Amino acid sequence: MEIIETVKTAAQFPSSLPHMHHLLALLLLVVAVCKLTALMVERREKLRNLEAFPGPPAHWLFGHVQEFKQDGTELDKVVKWGKQYPFAFQLWFGPFVSFLNIHHPDYVKTLLSTTEPKDDFGYRFFTPWIGDGLLVSSGQKWFRNRRLLTPGFHYDILKPYVKLMSDSAKTMLDKWESYAQTSESFELFEHVSLMTLDSIMKCAFSCNSDCQHEGGTNAYIKAVYDLSFLINLRVRVAPYHNNIIFHLSPHGFRFRKAVKVAHHHTEEVIRKRREELKKETELDRIQAKRNLDFLDILLCATDEKQHSLSDEDIRAEVDTFMFEGHDTTASGISFILYCLACNPEHQQMCRDEIMHALEGKDTIEWEDLSKIPYTTMCIKESLRLYPPVPGIARKITKPLTFFDGRTAAAGSLVGTSVYGIHRNATVWENPNVFDPLRFLPENVSSRSPHAFVPFSAGPRNCIGQTFAMNEMKVVIALTLRRYQLIEDPNRKPKIVPRLVLRSLNGIHIKIKPVDQQP
Repeated sequence: MEIIETVKTAAQFPSSLPHMHHLLALLLLVVAVCKLTALMVERREKLRNLEAFPGPPAHWLFGHVQEFKQDGTELDKVVKWGKQYPFAFQLWFGPFVSFLNIHHPDYVKTLLSTTEPKDDFGYRFFTPWIGDGLLVSSGQKWFRNRRLLTPGFHYDILKPYVKLMSDSAKTMLDKWESYAQTSESFELFEHVSLMTLDSIMKCAFSCNSDCQHEGGTNAYIKAVYDLSFLINLRVRVAPYHNNIIFHLSPHGFRFRKAVKVAHHHTEEVIRKRREELKKETELDRIQAKRNLDFLDILLCATDEKQHSLSDEDIRAEVDTFMFEGHDTTASGISFILYCLACNPEHQQMCRDEIMHALEGKDTIEWEDLSKIPYTTMCIKESLRLYPPVPGIARKITKPLTFFDGRTAAAGSLVGTSVYGIHRNATVWENPNVFDPLRFLPENVSSRSPHAFVPFSAGPRNCIGQTFAMNEMKVVIALTLRRYQLIEDPNRKPKIVPRLVLRSLNGIHIKIKPVDQQP
């Protein structure tokens, strides 16, 4: 009897399958409708919250994404919109993600004087790569880690770095001899990226990588380039905002592959240092043998409860500073060299000042960095025109009222267009003109300190800005001492935001030895 009943049940089972399919389809439809309804309610709320901040017309589905053609014009479009909508305007990335884009110093001051966290939209795409490091962390964790890492950028730590930066710069400049002899146009960014990676490895991690002499493309630099492109792509492509869809896509596979390469690079650095520190765990003893570096501070740091950073925290901070310590600086240096090539009269004034400061030396020392004020003004003017980080964003946790009485609601994503501020015609006269005299002390004092924010501002400003400025001074000084920079008028850079400012077609110049100037 049991066998007969089992057979009957099995015979009836197939007939119930269509009903199960119908139920499953109905369930999925209900879930989809509920999700869509929630998103539409959220969209209406965002539209209501941004009502006081009009902006350019947006497509109902794509938002403003289609306006950004990825052809080198999108940042200028933001500046153009800024003229139409003073202080701030709304931007939409797809139908459900909105930003309040601010581009005036008085608005920026209100936002950057807070410790509001980075936004949970674009910056969350960073976390598989750089973890919850100083760039993206918030709250007590950010306060604690910022306090623990600040000693890594003390004067005593930074001073010995100047010689290491000089050595890395000289290696790059030696490689440029072939271009100097032929006056052939060449692409800067790749060379400068290798040099800044070499420099950060030597300075922050006491590691001689010899990456400038490697054949082919450096795997870590290529991984960073891929990651920058793919994170930017995720922001622009609405379906990729979903983790599952991105994970299953070919771009998601490429992203994970690049993350693996980047993590392998940093893990090797940490592993080798841990081996060295097995015998010495106190900073005083380490310093007796060699100069302390950022990684020493990181591995030995303890808070008031004598708690050290976890292994996860250490890798996150190493990943963060490996990226920020070479890629942003490479962008800055490349565009400074380009600006000087386009402005030969300012270039020569810098060269004369540098030659006088160095007094015949073929290197630059810590004490020389303060002797080149005109060169420093040219560096700052280039950072104004071509900020290495063209935009930053926060998610505000409480209502934020600006000087004109308009208020952004709690939960809003607020983006600061650094590029937009630096080219705002109501703040800067002739904003597209290269004029280093803008940074004379008397001109700086008459301007809002938030008109120039290449390293952000306020409590969450860039912890490594002195390191970056020092490296820029070192590289520019040694380059101008040795080479004349010449513009290539046929290859103007097409600038695009890719986490850092890059050029779609590279940054090309020509060079000649200084003693062969025409």
